[in-house]
Amino acid sequence: MNIKNVYILNDRAILYINGEDAKDFLQNLISNDINKVSNTNSCFTSLLTPQGKFLYEFIIIKHKSGFLIDCEKSQVDGLFKQLNIYKLRSQIEILNLSNEFVVAAFSHKKFLTFDGSKDQPGFTLKYREDPIFLDPRNKDLGARLIINLEKLYLSLKKLDLYDTDINEYYSLSHKLGIVPKNLNKLQDKLFGIECNFEELNGIDFKKGCYVGQENTARIKLKNKLSKRLLPINIINGKLHEGESIYNNENEIGKVLINNDYPFALIKYLDENFDEKFDFKTKDAQINIKKPNWIKI
Repeated sequence: MNIKNVYILNDRAILYINGEDAKDFLQNLISNDINKVSNTNSCFTSLLTPQGKFLYEFIIIKHKSGFLIDCEKSQVDGLFKQLNIYKLRSQIEILNLSNEFVVAAFSHKKFLTFDGSKDQPGFTLKYREDPIFLDPRNKDLGARLIINLEKLYLSLKKLDLYDTDINEYYSLSHKLGIVPKNLNKLQDKLFGIECNFEELNGIDFKKGCYVGQENTARIKLKNKLSKRLLPINIINGKLHEGESIYNNENEIGKVLINNDYPFALIKYLDENFDEKFDFKTKDAQINIKKPNWIKI
């Protein structure tokens, strides 16, 4: 990223959870530890099915007396509804502030120019009253500012940041191996741990119970993780959602996100998978590279 570039993430939405039970409410649901979230730290997390399958992913930021939830806009209505299902008698308020707040992303290098910044994923500071944080998944994705829409462009001008094509940000995310959009295509199709949430700082294996914890812990502790969500690079042809990926006649994975910035669930430990190979689907030739932040 250029230090002066900013990407207005119009595909992101903001929820706000407030109330005396807000912290305990989130702690009982999410795959990460809400105690990590403070005025100086934000965290990435997920909401899974009881079986541990992926439903939603989001970033949690401390704000005033409650918590901001930064999620994909295509998922916000479902997430809002799901949170309200779990609400029961909890003393909380869940608000959708997506029409009032916007998310802007800019470079890691720019973030480090702010007074008091620290070079660690999730580190959070305030620009006036608005939170700025280094992406808790991977600091190479840069930082984010959550700000009232009415203040956005004046603040960007003062920060010497200039609106840039959002597809540059999507391409960077895809190159890093982090899904930038179309998260609904993953719902209930793979386990949360297969989404690489451990490496993206989205799962805490030391916290207590949460929705989907049992299967997530079992896969980890029994070393049962044999598939991972990995980015696809198309050499030629066209991908189709749900189709199989082959090395010769051997199936090594399945396409889950087929358009724009594609991803597949890959048997990455299979002897027929090698990053040096090119693979085939029905109508495409592709290659698949494991991100360097996945060490195994």
